[in-house]
Amino acid sequence: MTDTLLAVAIGLGAGVLSGAFGIGGGVVMVPALTLVLGFDGLTAVGTSLPVIFPSAATGAFTYLRAGSADWRSGVRLGLGGLPTAVAGAWLAERLGGSIVLAVLVAVVLYTAADMTLQVLRPRAHADAADAQRESLSWPLGLGIGAITGLYSGFLGLGGGFIMVPMMTRFGRLAAKRAIGTSLVAILLLAIPGTISHAALGNTVWPIAAALAVGIVPGSLIGSRITLGASERAVRIAFAVLLVVVGSLVIAQEAGWL
Repeated sequence: MTDTLLAVAIGLGAGVLSGAFGIGGGVVMVPALTLVLGFDGLTAVGTSLPVIFPSAATGAFTYLRAGSADWRSGVRLGLGGLPTAVAGAWLAERLGGSIVLAVLVAVVLYTAADMTLQVLRPRAHADAADAQRESLSWPLGLGIGAITGLYSGFLGLGGGFIMVPMMTRFGRLAAKRAIGTSLVAILLLAIPGTISHAALGNTVWPIAAALAVGIVPGSLIGSRITLGASERAVRIAFAVLLVVVGSLVIAQEAGWL
């Protein structure tokens, strides 16, 4: 019973951050399941993946209704990532949980640094360009999607924490629009990884169900918070989130927690 309640609480927190930052929730759930419930890396990955779908669906609907997401770009990202997500899940099984967590730390800290640089060193006329750019081209969407899919399947993440910085940097989308579009793509990207990890026996379904109970209302709350915030505030908060998550995982791996 205690584990179930903790899972609901983890889901609620992950849902708020998912809706606020378009990250699907896995970047929060995977470390939380290892730190709080003592799951190994692969089990945490496999259990978080099926919960990403209801979280992303709730957030995507909210952003689309507000006109802050592009479903066409989301589909392009998703199609690019579907085949590589399966490859990522297979690779994670071969390499083991410790390596998965180590890669998670490296990628999270890198994307945090990139988003921070986007805030500290904005491009010339970036605000005007971002406000006018509403979609990703097919080549760019498929390319970002392919990279995201590989990490999604490998790390058990929806991929938003990679997609959002790439869309703001290379696609010149506004941060809010990138977040909403990311959630649309995650609806597709979470499917193959979920199936693959479930087939490999890495999913604890009762805990996944408890996570889902908390994550849906949390995603709705987070989406509304971001839609009411400024563009600069969203970018700064995104970078801070990634630094905090990466630091927690580093502390765990170092034995400090």
